[in-house]
Amino acid sequence: MAIRRSTFKCEGLPSVVQLRLAPTPSQTEALTAAMRLCHQAATFVSRLAWHGHTFTMLDLHRLACHPVRAPFAGLGAQAAVRAVARAAGAHANRRATKKRAHIFRPHGAVPNDARMMSWSRNARTVSLCTPAGRMIVPYTGRPEDLKAIGTLPMGEADLIRRRGVWLLQVAVTLPEPLVCEPINGFLGVDQGVANLAVMSDGAVLPGPALTGPIAGNGHVRTLRERRHRQRRRLQRKGTSVARRVLRRLAGREHRMTADLDHRLSTHVVREAERTGRGIALEALQGIRGRVRAHRFQRRTPHGWAFAQMIAFTRYKAARAGTAFLLVNPAYTSQACPECGCVAKANRPARGRFVCTGCALAGHADHIAARNIAARGAAGWAVVNQPHATGLPSARRDRESKPPVSASGS
Repeated sequence: MAIRRSTFKCEGLPSVVQLRLAPTPSQTEALTAAMRLCHQAATFVSRLAWHGHTFTMLDLHRLACHPVRAPFAGLGAQAAVRAVARAAGAHANRRATKKRAHIFRPHGAVPNDARMMSWSRNARTVSLCTPAGRMIVPYTGRPEDLKAIGTLPMGEADLIRRRGVWLLQVAVTLPEPLVCEPINGFLGVDQGVANLAVMSDGAVLPGPALTGPIAGNGHVRTLRERRHRQRRRLQRKGTSVARRVLRRLAGREHRMTADLDHRLSTHVVREAERTGRGIALEALQGIRGRVRAHRFQRRTPHGWAFAQMIAFTRYKAARAGTAFLLVNPAYTSQACPECGCVAKANRPARGRFVCTGCALAGHADHIAARNIAARGAAGWAVVNQPHATGLPSARRDRESKPPVSASGS
C-alpha cells in the first residue's frame, strides 16, 4: 500500500539506553562516595534555596555555586553546577506545596553531563568523575544499546545503583522518520478502568489480540487486588520480616504496569502503521482532579498510569512515522458517532450506549473510541490546513486539542 509522506520532519527523537557497569571493588567504593557526595551537595543547595527564597536557576547559581564547594571536599566545579540544577528542578513545580527544603536520597540517581564523563567506544569504557579522581569503568549492554552508543549523538546520563548493580542510563537522539499522512483516517483508543484500552475497530486490550502473560482486563484487576491486599497485610504486621518482604516486593506492580503499557502501545502503533492510519488518544491531563469517587473506590481510578500509556504511544508513533494527536475528551462516551446527539441519557448503564436520537447501541468504550478517532481526523485536518500565502505549513502540534464540535463535544 502506497502511503504519501508529508514534508514535516523533526530534528530528532529522544530516547534512553541502559548500560551495565562492571566496576572493581575500589571503583565501587569511589562511585558510592561520589553518589553520596552529589546528593549531600544537592541537599545543601536546596536548603540554601529554601532559606533564601531563591528558586530560579540563575539566581540560585549565583547564590550557591561557590559556597557549595567549601564544605564538600572533592566536589568538582561541574558537579556543583549539576547540584544547583537539581535543587532548582526539585523546587520548580512544587514550590507552593513544599513545606521544607527538598532532601535528596543518598542512593538516588546522579546525572552526569558531557563535562563529567567521557567515552571510549572501541574499548567500551566510560570515564566518570569521583572524589578520588577519574575512574575508567567498563560497560556492557544489549547489542542494540551498544550500537546506539557507538553511532548516535549522546546527552546526559544517570548513574544508578539498583540492588547492588551499577547502571548508566544514557540519553541518545534518534533520527526521526518522516510522518506518514493518515490516508485511511485515525485509530481512536479509549482508556479506562474496566477496560484499559479499547480501539475504534472494536479490539479490547489486553485481550486475545495481545500476547503475554496477562489474559485480560479481569486478570489485571485480580493481580492488582491481590498485591494490594498483600501489601496492606504486611504493612499492618510491621515486623522486620514483613518489612523485608515489602522491600523484596517493591516495584513489582510498577514493573507490571510498565510492561503492560509497553505491550498496549506497541500493539496500537503496529496496527495503525499496518493500516495506514494515525493514532488519536484523549488528553487526560488533570483527570484525577476532575473524577469524583467514593473513598473506598478512589484507588481504582487513581491506580493506573494513563499518562505512561500516552507517553509510550507518542514516542513509538514518532519512531514509526505515524501521525499522533491528543484530542479533547469531553463527552466522548455520551456523543453518538452517527447522528452527533450528545446526552447523558445515552448512557443507561456504565458499559452500555444507546442513542436517544437514532437508537444506535453498542459498548460505551467502543463508541468513545469511535468519537476519539473522528476527533483525531478533524484535528489533523485543522492542523494541516494550507497556508494562505503559500508558505510552508507550520510545525504540527501533535498535542493540540481539536476545536469543540457543534454538538457540544
